Amino acid sequence: MVNWQQLAVDFDKRYSMCFGCGQDNPIGLKLNFKWDGKTARTEFTPGKLYQGWAGLLHGGIIICILDEAMGYAAIFEGMNCVTAKMQVKLIRPALIDEPLIITSSITRNARRLVETKANISLKDGTPVAEGTATQFVISTKPASNKK
Repeated sequence: MVNWQQLAVDFDKRYSMCFGCGQDNPIGLKLNFKWDGKTARTEFTPGKLYQGWAGLLHGGIIICILDEAMGYAAIFEGMNCVTAKMQVKLIRPALIDEPLIITSSITRNARRLVETKANISLKDGTPVAEGTATQFVISTKPASNKK
């Protein structure tokens, strides 16, 4: 069994350089989630810097987007979490310059563990990818609308 060292995470610091949501990260995705009280949602149009095969969004970036979305569902509910387990189903390739809709929500809250789900689809509703995750709750705070 591996012993994990104690992590000290400063959740009060700004997330401006986060790869997923940091607005100051020059190579980041700059995702900007909104919360309707139940679902986190954002739109993202991938540029060529995020491609794998020519003209296709890299699968690792798709997985990163799903992870970020599920993290935001927990954040909007007032929980700071780290992903403990994640499962992803890639349904179809996403094209570069093709607008994507990303949504996520909490499916189960068991105090120290939170289960979440996320979906990526085209604007017409065609599914691109879906994911589920179990997240470990590090700390709680009053629910907010921003990371």
